[in-house]
Amino acid sequence: MRIVSVVGTRPQFIKAAVLQPVLRARHDEVFVDTGQHYDGAMAGDFVSELGLVPPDRSLGIGGGSQGEQTGRMLPAIESLLLAENPDVVIVYGDTNSTLAGTLAAAKLGIPVGHVEAGLRSFDRSMPEEINRIVSDHLARWLFAPTPTAVANLAAEGIREGVVLVGDVMRDLAARMAGEVRDPAVLRSIGERLGLALEPGCYLLATIHRADNRSPAAIAAWTALLTRASTPERPVLLALHPGTRVALEASGHRLPDDVRVVDPQGYRTTLALQLHAAAVLTDSGGVQREAAWLGVPCLILRDRTEWVEAVESSGGRMVVVGLDADRASAELARLAPASSAGSDAVTRAATLDLAPAGVAEAILGALEEAR
Repeated sequence: MRIVSVVGTRPQFIKAAVLQPVLRARHDEVFVDTGQHYDGAMAGDFVSELGLVPPDRSLGIGGGSQGEQTGRMLPAIESLLLAENPDVVIVYGDTNSTLAGTLAAAKLGIPVGHVEAGLRSFDRSMPEEINRIVSDHLARWLFAPTPTAVANLAAEGIREGVVLVGDVMRDLAARMAGEVRDPAVLRSIGERLGLALEPGCYLLATIHRADNRSPAAIAAWTALLTRASTPERPVLLALHPGTRVALEASGHRLPDDVRVVDPQGYRTTLALQLHAAAVLTDSGGVQREAAWLGVPCLILRDRTEWVEAVESSGGRMVVVGLDADRASAELARLAPASSAGSDAVTRAATLDLAPAGVAEAILGALEEAR
């Protein structure tokens, strides 16, 4: 088969790192980067770190509003598909790149495989929710990561082409887990960042979603992180470039105990999660990684599409939104200062994460349908 894979953001590079080697071992893949994450820290460094083949085509379409960016992607992807004439287009997740790749392929009659199909937050104010719904209703193959995702698709009348394959990101986390267990890895990261990092003696935060860039949201999460941080246990905030711009424009300031750093590479982020006292995030990917690693996790959103991760966590993962009181109470319960250090050491020492074989399941479904 000739396959065009469309990516454009940091999480999509991560997912492609699992599927790409399996695709290229048996088929002809054209790897396309739309440029949605045009900042090198957000996407470029992942190519070398994850062992990806550099993109065959880079469209350079970054910046702009949701509609503007998607609109510019459509003709560029359409032109590329006409030139490449693929048998299948693979898209990942729920971004503007996902939507544009799906629309362009569907309008040309090219079958689409959607990795991470069926996820729903049931909140259509989220741009990602619109992207998911449209992509799922146009896709030929719907590679669902969870039973709930399969049920969501069935509730919308989508049953044909649905395959429960598991979570593609788990396979990469399993591959990398052994490389980040040693606390020496954490101390090396701390030296590079100019911070003294010890297991369980810091909180890791990531904030990137568009709805957390409004003035009201910024006021709320800066207050939450201020409450959570102390000199003895600072918050390490890996801040998306777009969120950093919004924060600077808002006039809100973070205290010294919230240490702002650029987004980190995959291994570094995985290590920072594993050895943290707890993780605070609005990222779907970080939620799942925290679940697999066994790290307490506060979800800085009002709801999550990864309901199984929360339900199976035994209370270790909690949706707190931007409620500072709730977050403080949950941190006291999940990561008390008296035991967080020893908990983090034990967690890393006993980590045993098995892969799920998702790439092979996806490829098997594609080949079976030929």
